[in-house]
Amino acid sequence: MTPALLIRGATLLDGRSVDVRIAGELIVEIGSGLDGADARVIEAGAGLLIPGLHDHHVHVAATAAARTSVKCGPPDVVDREGLARCLSTPGIGWLRGVGYHESVAGMLDRVWLDQVAPERPVRIQHRSGRMWFLNTAALETLLVPSVPLPSGLDRVTGRLFDEDAWMQQVMAANMPAFDEVGAEWSRLGVTGITEMSPANDDRVASHFIAERERGALLQSVVLAGQASLGAEGMSRALKLGPVKIHLHEADMPDFDTVVSMMRKAHAKGRTVAVHCVSELELVFTLAALREAGAEPGDRIEHASICPDHLLQDIADQGLSVVAQPNFVSERGDAYRQSIAPEEWSALYRLQSFASAGVTLAGGTDVPFGDPDPWAAMAAAVSRRTLSGHVIGACEAMSPEQALGLFTADPVDLRRQRSVEVGCAASLCLLSRPWSEVRNALSAADVRATVIEGRVIYNRVDQAPVQGASGVDAST
Repeated sequence: MTPALLIRGATLLDGRSVDVRIAGELIVEIGSGLDGADARVIEAGAGLLIPGLHDHHVHVAATAAARTSVKCGPPDVVDREGLARCLSTPGIGWLRGVGYHESVAGMLDRVWLDQVAPERPVRIQHRSGRMWFLNTAALETLLVPSVPLPSGLDRVTGRLFDEDAWMQQVMAANMPAFDEVGAEWSRLGVTGITEMSPANDDRVASHFIAERERGALLQSVVLAGQASLGAEGMSRALKLGPVKIHLHEADMPDFDTVVSMMRKAHAKGRTVAVHCVSELELVFTLAALREAGAEPGDRIEHASICPDHLLQDIADQGLSVVAQPNFVSERGDAYRQSIAPEEWSALYRLQSFASAGVTLAGGTDVPFGDPDPWAAMAAAVSRRTLSGHVIGACEAMSPEQALGLFTADPVDLRRQRSVEVGCAASLCLLSRPWSEVRNALSAADVRATVIEGRVIYNRVDQAPVQGASGVDAST
């Protein structure tokens, strides 16, 4: 059984200075002057104590795989010459590139990739996650006679669109270990994630269960995915999430088929989460939800471009939006080049949604975005691109609102979690009070992360976690 834990001298968001006692997986007492003789003690030093952050839109397996991949897009690579240097790195076996955007060198093709990397199989993923660019060596490796060619493969150009399942089949790919990504989230104060990959099925769920059982991923997980994804094996720490519907403007599905998918999801007690990064996709989604009948908890993922009239429709249907404010910072300069100035105000809206009563939550979309939710919060407040331009200043949020994007309840986004007796002891302790932190919103202030009563991350200059004997007792 996990020993009792006392966090002493913490500050809550309302300014109160408190001690917080944790027993098992719950907060059991909040007060002042609590006795720590029978507990491990963290001296908070007036640091802010908040519910652990929840990233409401991530792709875990892709994030784990990206750690061993070459970055091929902005801001790391910005032109054709830089990309050629990345791909000509000596090595054997597969070279996997990620984060590519056509602003670097246009739409890549097999001929150009063969020129810069002819000796090894190369596959480069577009930052949207929906397209791969393959060289000839990669095609020769992947084209297995026993497996039919996918419809999304253009053998002439080496472009593969929306065919990850085929690639995994022919490569007999095993899902990666989650140890490193779990540890990184812990350092960021993240205690829960919502996995939003549309292909998630029971096989994926089994891998998540196995990774949690071996302690590789301690964060609680909401698993969205296919309609066939079942509740078997799910638990308090691994919950069944929405049915993910992934739209793409260039290849829109049949309207009635999507309406039927939504109705079937609702009939099974599941909500839907629809990927919308263009105005057309959003128009399509809102019409389909109106026809199917929206249910509380149905979500729009991204809502990257949302004109006023569609914003009001989202509000009228009672839908939630999971936004990526980090993209204003990370991709804002590219947006300024590719999107007409009169449309900038409709990009990744935040304050307008909040003012209209739309439930908002935040996700980083890692690995297609940076995993740091604090950077996303800072972007929500500043609306600044990497070069310092401001996009949609009227959409800026207060620091309190920005924090709320990542403290929303992962199952019911309308509810904000709090530090209260009886609540789960999944917490984030910062090194300073909110009055100081709110102006910085930096992961550098994360002091400790507690998940289900266990200290899983502890960053201090000197050991702060002590038992009654005064020796370091951190775990």
